[in-house]
Amino acid sequence: MISEEVQTADKVMVAKANAIKLDRKKRLSGDIIFRSLTILFALSILVIILLMVVEMIQESLPAMKIFGWKFMTTSTWDAVQGEFGALPFIWGSVISSILAILLATPLSVGAALFITEIVPRRIGAVIASLAELLAAIPSVIYGLWGVLVMAPWLQGSVEPFLIDHFGAIPFFRGAPYGVSMLAAILILMIMIVPIITSITKEVIMAVPTSQREAAVALGATRWEMIRTAVLPYGKSGILGAVILGLGRAIGETMAVTMVIGNTPRISMSLLDPGYTMPSVIANEFAEASSKLHSAALMEIGIMLLFVTLIINMLARLLLWSITRGEKGGGRI
Repeated sequence: MISEEVQTADKVMVAKANAIKLDRKKRLSGDIIFRSLTILFALSILVIILLMVVEMIQESLPAMKIFGWKFMTTSTWDAVQGEFGALPFIWGSVISSILAILLATPLSVGAALFITEIVPRRIGAVIASLAELLAAIPSVIYGLWGVLVMAPWLQGSVEPFLIDHFGAIPFFRGAPYGVSMLAAILILMIMIVPIITSITKEVIMAVPTSQREAAVALGATRWEMIRTAVLPYGKSGILGAVILGLGRAIGETMAVTMVIGNTPRISMSLLDPGYTMPSVIANEFAEASSKLHSAALMEIGIMLLFVTLIINMLARLLLWSITRGEKGGGRI
């Protein structure tokens, strides 16, 4: 009788052990499947980027073979004669993006500080919601507003004033066209301000309250508290917000295309029309007159892709150089 009970208990223990092993195998197999799927998803992104680069290089080979490095250093763009140089588009993209960032950064950081540090929380929440709403407006709407409202205003008021009072400066010489590099810079500034403001606001809100309280306890004014405790703590996150804004600016297409004037020439004056790399691709790719024309546009696309990658790599290096040795701080 006792032996039968012992045998029964042994069978129950063996059954439980087998069930535990089976459950462990199922869990391990589930972990393996999940790990394999995540690796597959991660590799698929790299494969897609690689396929894009390979395809774009293959399509642009005719232009690369004919023009070589001169493609990036010449200014002639004549589809009829088969002469293509991308320097005006590189110039337009770089100048418009950099100047837009220089104008948008202080405005965005100031707006974020006003929302988080100055006004009451309820009012700040309303202003932040409005800023986020601006970021959701399609770029074509900005471009339409720029063509119908901003460009005529620039042509009738701002540009004549700049010509009359600052015409001796090369940046403000010429005629008041309205659609110009200045219009593109302003439209880009308006478009990237909500992005930088929203991210900067989140970075500043992530600064510990103890940082602020310590500065105030030492006798700092509100401005001194912001300057010594808030901004240094969140500088890496603010820099990341600026880099994201730069990426948006340099890749913007429709709004810039509608207000920049689309003239492939290099001019020091911000009042003259210009051109950017995304704009020329959007304007001419569907109507390319020859295979060489398509190849030249595809090579501009490759350049735009690599410029974006270089900007991101430089941003990573800059963030690393600023944040190394820090144990805290607002990051995105």
